[in-house]
Amino acid sequence: MPVVTFASPKGGVGKTTSALILATEIARSGVGVTVIDADPENHIFHWSEKATVPKNFYVMTGSDQDTIVDDIAKAQEKTPFVIIDMEGTANMLVGYAMSQSDLIIVPIKPSSLDARGAAKALMLIKQQEKVLRRPLSHAILLNAAKAAIKTRASFMIEKELHKSDIPVLNTQLLEREAYRQIFAQGKVLEELEGQYKLENATANARAFVNEVITLLKNSASAETTNEEVKLHA
Repeated sequence: MPVVTFASPKGGVGKTTSALILATEIARSGVGVTVIDADPENHIFHWSEKATVPKNFYVMTGSDQDTIVDDIAKAQEKTPFVIIDMEGTANMLVGYAMSQSDLIIVPIKPSSLDARGAAKALMLIKQQEKVLRRPLSHAILLNAAKAAIKTRASFMIEKELHKSDIPVLNTQLLEREAYRQIFAQGKVLEELEGQYKLENATANARAFVNEVITLLKNSASAETTNEEVKLHA
């Protein structure tokens, strides 16, 4: 059962938004998802309290470094997919979650500060790989990139990531007001009301989800689910 962890020591990089988009899109396809909301702010849990959540969508809170491994196991018994939204730090809780993951996504925005935060996350992944004596599938997600123009900072960061042979998702979650409105309106992306260019945001989100699903299917270490994720309107 695939476990996907969103992690970065730096806050404000879009971990929660991208985790929720992935989780809700999978749930809308008819496949069960449990989100482990390990961020102390519990944004996804609070969203779920007011939102009309998709069927087979569940949220767990209260995980700490002593319980996270057992909580992941319990979530795997409940649903085919487990998505973990980590707090913005690098500690043993994050390390333990990484060790149980089939894919670790490190979101960053196109800035040098976020790039440094991502470097810390990648260092923690490498440390876990040494302990486990096996590679951990991971990738950088470029978040809040400009839809129309690629900034110089974004270009330079992408260049450095590729130069360092760091895996980067081909799909970027572009800067969209719709993604902010998910939390403001308490709705899933497709049900937002009066949202400009909602179809563009939806297409971008689905491209991101499809790439993640493909990575999981291609991962040699992942015990991928037999459930097929089919995104639909």
